[in-house]
Amino acid sequence: MTHVVAASAERTIDAPADQVYRYLADTQLHSRFLPPPFYDFHVEETGAFRYKIDFAGGVRELRMQVTEPEPGRTLVHADKGGSGLVTTFTVTPRGGQALVDIASRFDGESGVAGFVERIVAPRRLHRVYGKELARLDAYAREQRVG
Repeated sequence: MTHVVAASAERTIDAPADQVYRYLADTQLHSRFLPPPFYDFHVEETGAFRYKIDFAGGVRELRMQVTEPEPGRTLVHADKGGSGLVTTFTVTPRGGQALVDIASRFDGESGVAGFVERIVAPRRLHRVYGKELARLDAYAREQRVG
């Protein structure tokens, strides 16, 4: 039996929400914000990309489909493969800034490996997403200066 594993992080980004959303919606630009353990990022077609992630001692290649259930506010990246990984990016205006929330869920392992995964993966992904949000904020600040 598999279990759903969930992780999230949020941060206020120092830029208007519509601008931040455009940064995230631009798949090629968004790849610049991905920290390790993400690598080997390639856009396959409009609305689809693939990358590798070195996570928990193993490398997985994921093929993601992008949808916009709420254009200008919510982006969803869903794995086309069997992992069940779905990552949602929600951008909420906060005055002249944007609150960005990254939330993921995926089908975890069963048994002892699954128990460990449910404890370790959310913490690790929270840190990784924190780094991604910090990179996004740094980029947004650079654009203001430039």
